[in-house]
Amino acid sequence: MPQMMPLSWFMLFMFFSILLILFNTLNYYAPYNKAISLSSTKPLIKILPWKW
Repeated sequence: MPQMMPLSWFMLFMFFSILLILFNTLNYYAPYNKAISLSSTKPLIKILPWKW
């Protein structure tokens, strides 16, 4: 039905917006690798886990 199309687009927009916010929130608060110890005598470059 053509008159229902704007509602469908709006529901898709809301669904993906909530999904994006949820995904970013969970990744922000996810624990990172705790095996890195800052008290070691290694240089700072060796401590940071860079992934290019």
